[in-house]
Amino acid sequence: MSDLLYKIAQERILILDGAMGTMIQRYKLEEEDYRGDRWINHSHPLKGNNDLLSITRPEIIKEIHRQYFEAGADIVETNTFSGTTIAQADYHLEDAVYDINFQSAKIAREVADEMTAKEPHKPRFVAGAMGPTNRTCSISPDVNDPGYRAVTFDQLVAAYYDQAKALIEGGSDLLLIETIFDTLNAKAALFAVQSLFEDIGREYPVSISGTITDASGRTLSGQTTEAFLISLSHVPLFSIGLNCALGAKELRPYLQILAKEAPFFVSAYPNAGLPNEFGAYDETPDMMGQQIREFLELGLVNILGGCCGTTPPHIKRIAEIAKEYKPRKIEESVIA
Repeated sequence: MSDLLYKIAQERILILDGAMGTMIQRYKLEEEDYRGDRWINHSHPLKGNNDLLSITRPEIIKEIHRQYFEAGADIVETNTFSGTTIAQADYHLEDAVYDINFQSAKIAREVADEMTAKEPHKPRFVAGAMGPTNRTCSISPDVNDPGYRAVTFDQLVAAYYDQAKALIEGGSDLLLIETIFDTLNAKAALFAVQSLFEDIGREYPVSISGTITDASGRTLSGQTTEAFLISLSHVPLFSIGLNCALGAKELRPYLQILAKEAPFFVSAYPNAGLPNEFGAYDETPDMMGQQIREFLELGLVNILGGCCGTTPPHIKRIAEIAKEYKPRKIEESVIA
């Protein structure tokens, strides 16, 4: 599948899915939906732990994957944004991490195979989603103790290794280390993934997606887009890109930097604009599509999708527009 993925990416723009959380919110789920039978007596509240739904309400997650595939997505992300022992510690569910990731990958794989069987000319893929965790390796959370860290590099490596292993065993075609706000966290994830590949004797495509936190054009840990790229270019990535935090309009200048300098495929899955005063996203599929078209006219991307606030209609519009354009060509990198 890896060779096929590379082949398709050279021929046309790949479409990634949209927001999982936005879709889950529509189901108005309650505490019992997250607990299911397995955690009915769990000691801590679980509502909001969306990753659990792959176990307790798999039919919902399957339906969301199916809607995105039907909208035109080539790749769906597993429902595992918080699927590390570090993130699950907030819910006292560290021991459920393997099952969360394995089952999430398994159900995404089932839907991908179902859709591929229906449309053999359009094979579908599963990206094992690896979120940034809720801790940073580069910044102290205590203003009175700048040297303090809430997590160590080794702890991150161990957590990411376990997650990646389960995602691969569940049926993922590639691994997507996403919404990276701290490049040191991403380095830990990459080290973990490379260690896993050595242990299993097989490699899978790996994608990285960072997040620019505001108009400064920097990640939360202070890196510019170019520095972010340089810091991670020692690994032979499938793609590097940006997602979340900003809408397509605000993301474009930073995407242009990646498109100019990255020796890999470039991805972008922005939010549906910036959140309004109620935290909702107002950009319609057509509004977002107009801005995405600018990415395509400038030849900036190989992979397109959506993040917060995006839904199947957004992905459908993006897919329709992307058909009109050729993917970005990878030039020899200007990075020494």
